[in-house]
Amino acid sequence: MAAYIIRRVFGAVLLLLIVSAVTFAIFFLVPRLAGQSMDSLAAQYVGKDANKDSIAAVKENLGFNHPLYVQYWNFIKQIVVGADYKFGPEVSHCSAPCFGFSFKQHAEVWPQITSRIPVTFSLAIGAAVIWLVTGVATGVASALKRGTIIDRFFMGVALAGVSLPIFFTGMLALGIFTVQWPIWDGVNYVAFSDNPAEWAWNLLIPWCSLAFLYSALYARLTRAGMLETMGEDYIRTARAKGLKESKVVGKHGLRAALTPIVTIFGMDFGLLIGGALITEQVFSFPGLGAYAVKGVQENDLPIVMGVTLVAAFFIVVCNLLVDLVYAAIDPRVRYS
Repeated sequence: MAAYIIRRVFGAVLLLLIVSAVTFAIFFLVPRLAGQSMDSLAAQYVGKDANKDSIAAVKENLGFNHPLYVQYWNFIKQIVVGADYKFGPEVSHCSAPCFGFSFKQHAEVWPQITSRIPVTFSLAIGAAVIWLVTGVATGVASALKRGTIIDRFFMGVALAGVSLPIFFTGMLALGIFTVQWPIWDGVNYVAFSDNPAEWAWNLLIPWCSLAFLYSALYARLTRAGMLETMGEDYIRTARAKGLKESKVVGKHGLRAALTPIVTIFGMDFGLLIGGALITEQVFSFPGLGAYAVKGVQENDLPIVMGVTLVAAFFIVVCNLLVDLVYAAIDPRVRYS
């Protein structure tokens, strides 16, 4: 087990380095290949009031005049030890981990990201719990009641959930529960540390709206996995040995059917932590997704790069956790 964990951790670190290299290439190499000059690239970091002096200062600060391998080394180095940026006589220090410095806002990107991560975490964790519990439970019930009205009803709801986009269900839920039936005065993010009850109450509609989409997919996957698993020989053997049906379903059937669920859950949760962009836009939550949209709208490349790297980190970490959960669910994975 220890060797398996070491292999997976080493693979995750290597993958993070590859992601950082790809991210660097997208923002610094691809524009060059497309014919963009270093002056035009540096101008995107300055803003609308770019002049020759400010462009030259940015080129010097970011090392655009250096070879690409030196730029990439500085790119990785600043994440670990930080960096200094000069603005004439002034020097701005970007503390480690330095995920970029917004010259347009004259502020570090990492503190902005950390201030928004709790919003995205709150949205993702609550929705994930709801969609995992309801999706798996619904899928199991549909598989055990295959062909009945219960199965058709659950799969009909699941089909609606997969078909309806989050911006539709989110706006519909807001219209119903804040306008038609004003159970909520409005949906505004409240920090957990300020008021846990208000935090949960204001997140309930976003949680359910987001979970409706994912739980439908998980219900269909769980149903398919359970139908395949419950027809296996070892299930018939377990029943022949006189085991209770609940133990046959829970310990033998569901455990085997959870393997694909664990895989997709790690990917989905990692993507949400990286920024639930559409959901945050619908409910006007100041999370990572909204911050990324702001960076794109203002053409602020350090913000976009910072969010990209953080999102990639969470996705890689979630996949690493999936590998470790695999080893717990199916011991055969440890030796693959």
